[in-house]
Amino acid sequence: MKFVDEATVRVQAGNGGHGCLSFRREKFVAKGGPDGGDGGHGGDVYMVADPSINTLVDFRVARRFRAESGTAGAGRNKTGKSGEDLDVNVPCGTVIHDVDTGELIGDLTTSGQRIKVADGGHRGLGNTRFKSSVNRAPRKITQGTPGEARHLRLELKLLADVGLVGIPNAGKSTLISSMSAARPKVADYPFTTLYPNLGVVSVGPLRSFVMADVPGLIEGAADGAGLGIQFLKHLQRTRLLLHLVDIAPIDASVDPADEFIAIQGELDKFSGDLADKPRWLVINKIDLLAADELAERREALLSKLDWQGPVFEISAVSGAGTEALGQAIMHELDSMAQELFEAEGEPNDQSVEQES
Repeated sequence: MKFVDEATVRVQAGNGGHGCLSFRREKFVAKGGPDGGDGGHGGDVYMVADPSINTLVDFRVARRFRAESGTAGAGRNKTGKSGEDLDVNVPCGTVIHDVDTGELIGDLTTSGQRIKVADGGHRGLGNTRFKSSVNRAPRKITQGTPGEARHLRLELKLLADVGLVGIPNAGKSTLISSMSAARPKVADYPFTTLYPNLGVVSVGPLRSFVMADVPGLIEGAADGAGLGIQFLKHLQRTRLLLHLVDIAPIDASVDPADEFIAIQGELDKFSGDLADKPRWLVINKIDLLAADELAERREALLSKLDWQGPVFEISAVSGAGTEALGQAIMHELDSMAQELFEAEGEPNDQSVEQES
């Protein structure tokens, strides 16, 4: 299935049904009075997060969605039928913007989450509503109002715990295929990965996390070089970034530290929040170097970067070091979750004490 992460659609809520102008006409009933019923409400349009969908490709074909309109009222005080609401299923992680105003309408992050994106029209009132002691035969009704129409931009941001960044051929796809059941394309040429891949990494019974692999970056990506930075939005929801570095590049003139710094610059240009996310340095392809040469290159890399964060040495091909990396990631994610829980709990505790 083709991966599509952006689409524009038009939604139209249902129109409200018109009120009815009617008078009671029965044999032996003189001056029966008004009996026009109200119209029905127009249906609303909702966006619903569906975990069974993982791309917006369907919205490249179906671009217009319209809810059912309400029907008009009828005589004998019959109210028109209200239009059915329309649910439009989208992938979890979809962000919805109004194209015309730029307004952020909603962000669907959990399965089954439902957001109204267009209000249905209100029903019109029949002439029965306007009768009074001084106006016993009203000829006034109201028309149903049109449903809301909106032009929406859908943007999919994948939901993952850990994101992989690095230059092309740093071994990101190999790593995600080694640690999970994901099977992205792997080859010995740059830009093998053309769209994001997700993999579930299991580190024990009922303990797992989701890893995201995006196409590699090169210097100038923020200006459109290579595949650009269009896929970096899929890392904005992650809690931890792994920056893979090829410690044994084919071209001996390439300095891994310079490539690291270049990627850091592209992250800064894209989003300060993304660049400030917790990030670990993962040195890959250690199986290609002897122990003494690996230690020498590692020392040179860390010295030039002045790196103070966690450092892991792995071989994505052989799997060396990947198990320890997975356990460390799981432990870090658990710690982050615990800190978040405690931070959210403190205000509630304080508010209870103040109230008492």
